[in-house]
Amino acid sequence: MTPVIDRGRFPPTLWRAMRGAGLEPAKVLRMAGLPSSLHLDASALLCTAQLFAIWNAAEAIAEEPDLALRILQAADRAGHQPAFIAALYASDFRDAIGRIERFKRMGACEVFRTEEASGLWSITKDWPFATEAEPAVSIDLSFMFLLELGRRGTGRRITPARVEYRRPGPASAELEDYYGAPIVWGALRNAMFFHVSDLAAPFPGHSPEFLELVTPGLAAAFAELQEGQEIAERVKAVLKRSLASGRPEVAHVARDLGMSERTLQRRITDEATTFRALLADARRELSEQLLADPAIHIDEVTYLLGYQDTTSFYRAFKEWAGVSPGEWRAGIAAEPAAQAHMH
Repeated sequence: MTPVIDRGRFPPTLWRAMRGAGLEPAKVLRMAGLPSSLHLDASALLCTAQLFAIWNAAEAIAEEPDLALRILQAADRAGHQPAFIAALYASDFRDAIGRIERFKRMGACEVFRTEEASGLWSITKDWPFATEAEPAVSIDLSFMFLLELGRRGTGRRITPARVEYRRPGPASAELEDYYGAPIVWGALRNAMFFHVSDLAAPFPGHSPEFLELVTPGLAAAFAELQEGQEIAERVKAVLKRSLASGRPEVAHVARDLGMSERTLQRRITDEATTFRALLADARRELSEQLLADPAIHIDEVTYLLGYQDTTSFYRAFKEWAGVSPGEWRAGIAAEPAAQAHMH
């Protein structure tokens, strides 16, 4: 099944893992040519080119061939995606992969393709809207998360029959150690092969009751993210990404959401609000998200919110919050200390 639109998400769990691997999301986003606050918006939709730009920027900053391994290790500390956790309760490795595939189809602009022949099963990735090669770290992580799923679910160190990479190298002893299998460099495609017998390996933690409980919820959550989200929240998400480029217009937001201005205005009115009110809400919410990150300077916050100068931002923020941005940030920083003192 090919995605009908070029839109996907960069999960919050991956941003946390990236930070855990020593890469600051804001720095990666700036190098990728995207708003440096984008990682704060869990509902942000990105096209293939933007997703690739993020991974290319991460590779350029890290300057190491085994970045995916670092991110994978950090993911253990940062937490895995809900679909990955749910798949650990599948009946066997094949069932678990099938569940990941189904959830990918619901909310990604990439496609997994599988083949089975001569006792081997292979999986490859397609990006129907790509105009350049998929970054190496993106390929590596996809294969690693699937392999990790099999190893954790079965409780044993499953190894692929082989791994094929289109890139010419360089050869990596760390990658070979991780896979425990030969790596073919300069292959015709990116693919990971397993013996069919490994796909039948049972997951001792299989829980039909747990899957029955969480699967509908996951499916509903994906569906809500794709279609059911209130138009007000979707408009604010677009506005937050667009503020830095100036005062966003209704036409720009409507185009980004794939609807006419008239339809957008009608749907906003149906939710008993106005475009102007949503713009104010988006600015207020984004300002608090940005100020909560002490690594972002107030001058940068001013720019990302689309203000011409800090005086205008200070005046507007004080109207919203009753305190200056610096006072608000100091109050947030003091909260953990106060809570620790209470305990």
